[in-house]
Amino acid sequence: MRTIKFSPVMRALVVCIGTLACASGSYAAGDKATYDSAKESAKSTYEAAKAKCDALKDNAKDICVAEAKAARTRTEEEAKAAYKGTPKAHQHAVEEIAEADYKVAKERCDDRTGNDKDVCVKVAKAAMTKAKADAKASRVSTDAKVDASKDKREADYKVAAEKCDAMSGDAKSSCVKSSKAKYGM
Repeated sequence: MRTIKFSPVMRALVVCIGTLACASGSYAAGDKATYDSAKESAKSTYEAAKAKCDALKDNAKDICVAEAKAARTRTEEEAKAAYKGTPKAHQHAVEEIAEADYKVAKERCDDRTGNDKDVCVKVAKAAMTKAKADAKASRVSTDAKVDASKDKREADYKVAAEKCDAMSGDAKSSCVKSSKAKYGM
């Protein structure tokens, strides 16, 4: 049985998924200037990397161009996800990055022949499918946590509001106001 080594791109994909998964609990929208700067940086880096590919030939050039595109996609999608700051945006970023990395892996497989090539393509496809599934699971999990947190806050507020009902006048008004502030209602 032969083992298949993952390319640096596939390893980077795994790191990216892990990073986005760890950040999934703390989404916060970013600032537009940072997002625009990242997009411009990705564009200029892509153009420079693509220019270096012109010196190569055949499949090596195809791999080089695919890697340049994947790097651009990674930078742009991560910036977009950070800017939007939503679980859905992070899921979309991981999916787009996985597809770009899959294209690179497929190009690398073109240097192989026969069953070795078929296995290489299947491994690449499996890595993309796993990345997308993990991204979806992370988003669903995050959405569930957000919903549960909201439900808990509402339940705690109802308890506090009920306690306030035993009071009257300014004390009741102050209690209700305090409870609303505490539970974000």
